[in-house]
Amino acid sequence: MKVAVNRKEHFNAAHRLHNPSWSDEKNDQVFGLCNNPNYHGHNYELIVELIGEPDKDTGFVFDMKKLSDLIRENVTSRFDHKNLNLDTEEFMNLNPTAENISVVIWNILREKIDLKFDLKVTLYETERNFVEYFGG
Repeated sequence: MKVAVNRKEHFNAAHRLHNPSWSDEKNDQVFGLCNNPNYHGHNYELIVELIGEPDKDTGFVFDMKKLSDLIRENVTSRFDHKNLNLDTEEFMNLNPTAENISVVIWNILREKIDLKFDLKVTLYETERNFVEYFGG
């Protein structure tokens, strides 16, 4: 029997979507307002899902307090109230799209969570725009 457990967290961060190899015109055309040279911010909602077998002794798939701590120590403390382009190593040379942010978060957490658990990261950039990453 496999069960999915989810932990929701949030962080606030600024970014600019920009491809330095393109002209300003092309960047404006592709990224629109997200290409603002002075950056712009989002209130990101992050959902981390683990899928696994409930432990026969505890009934837990994964201790939610431990999952919360892992996310806080490795993700939100790293990205919250940061300019992703300027303040984080991960996005110095990687465009901080919601897609790329979710992959980075997944990779960070995958290193910390036993491979016996399937891992999915869902990242809401806005209430209506979100991405999901399952690894691979």
